[in-house]
Amino acid sequence: MIACTLTACLDGVRARRVEVEADIGGGLPSFSIVGLTDRAVQEARERVRAALRNSGFTFPSHRLTVNLAPAEMRKEGTAFDVAIALAILGSAGQPGLDQRGAAFIGELGLDGSLRPVRGALALTTELAGVGAERLYVPASNAAEAAGCGAPVHGVGSLEELVAHLRGEAAIPAVGPPHRRVVPAGDDVDLSEIHGQTVPKRALEVAAAGGHHVLFMGPPGAGKTMLARALRGLLPDLEAGAAREVTSMHSVAGLLDGVGWLTRPPLRTPHHSISIAGLIGGGSAFSPGELSLAHRGVLVLDELPEFRRDCLEALREPLEEGHLRLSRKGGTRLLPASFILVATANPCPCGRSAETANGDDECVCPPDMVARYQRRISGPLRDRIDLVVQVRSVRIERLGGGAGETSIKARERVVRARQVQRLRQGSGHLNAQLDAAGLKRVCPMEPAAAAEVTNIANRYRLSGRGFHGALRVARSIADLDGTIAISLDQLLEACEYRR
Repeated sequence: MIACTLTACLDGVRARRVEVEADIGGGLPSFSIVGLTDRAVQEARERVRAALRNSGFTFPSHRLTVNLAPAEMRKEGTAFDVAIALAILGSAGQPGLDQRGAAFIGELGLDGSLRPVRGALALTTELAGVGAERLYVPASNAAEAAGCGAPVHGVGSLEELVAHLRGEAAIPAVGPPHRRVVPAGDDVDLSEIHGQTVPKRALEVAAAGGHHVLFMGPPGAGKTMLARALRGLLPDLEAGAAREVTSMHSVAGLLDGVGWLTRPPLRTPHHSISIAGLIGGGSAFSPGELSLAHRGVLVLDELPEFRRDCLEALREPLEEGHLRLSRKGGTRLLPASFILVATANPCPCGRSAETANGDDECVCPPDMVARYQRRISGPLRDRIDLVVQVRSVRIERLGGGAGETSIKARERVVRARQVQRLRQGSGHLNAQLDAAGLKRVCPMEPAAAAEVTNIANRYRLSGRGFHGALRVARSIADLDGTIAISLDQLLEACEYRR
């Protein structure tokens, strides 16, 4: 007798529908799973066998074959356990199992309990999209999976699930997804940063338009604090963005089952990170730091210290907002739309421009300084809209009163983004404008229009650099509440590209 159940598996960061078929035939007792599976799926034989017996069911003593279709797609992970167990019960003739329109995901413990799996939101969203009317997931994944498009039931054990499918016990569907407020433990408030008027202004412009920014200055000037302050200026995630971010972190196994993420992510990888850790991939495919920073902030502290291949891998996501990975299993498209905040010293010793006390001098030879600065290639630097010099703050100014808070600055950022949403449509910030969009949304005052060519020549802007300056000028105008770009706003934008 053949029985079928519906489940799904992860293919990179996406999910794919999988049909589980179980057949009991004649012959010596055996249990085989076919369908291009990895070791974790093969080990499901022992988990499912023990879970069925410890839940009070009889394991078939016949030749048992389980097929995971489509057979040409590689299956990885432990999310198939529950579907395999129910397919076996169905093929063994267990009465009254109502599986019509239902889909199942979850790992089984040896005692029959359901354990959480990574990627539950992506899996359930895919199953709801292919027509599943009821979704059964481990109780720990229920808050995450809610809101996928179909009713979600959180299940504690296999015995409880079978009783529900027989109509003997009810498992209520969970409510709408809980939008979890994540404490901003890694954030720095602007009021904690003394002085630095220009860098803080640049940070606000970057938050308003979604621009990438590079802070350059000596050690101890506050570059890292400025970088960690950016997320506090960003508004909460909207529903669509929250789904994307939550799904990505779920695939990476970084959720704790409480609910959807509501704040933009902040990722701060160390400069020793590998290329796979940054862009994703690996033997067991997992999203990298670029994708985990999607819709949020990626902080690369001491940018020249990162490996050259890691730095050059930033080019595509900085410009396109996504990343293509070509591997043995095919080409995968990963989301990577983030705001990059990088920091760098002017030279290896960090004192070529100035020092904390103004007494010491740079000890680096000129050729060493040149090699150090060339670690950030021209094409990469050209994709960063704001390059800001951070000066050391005098000791006597560190004890001054607190400045403006991040909440006040965030209010201006939110207003500027609302202007962009009305003008350009939802989800399109100024940093994402192409040449045609810039021409449409960047009217200039007569004084700015008359000087634009001279300004571009004076600052030696490339074509990409000129468009970047226009995007920044548009964000400055949105913060200032003006429709046309003034000459002062255009000059300020160009100063950020020095």
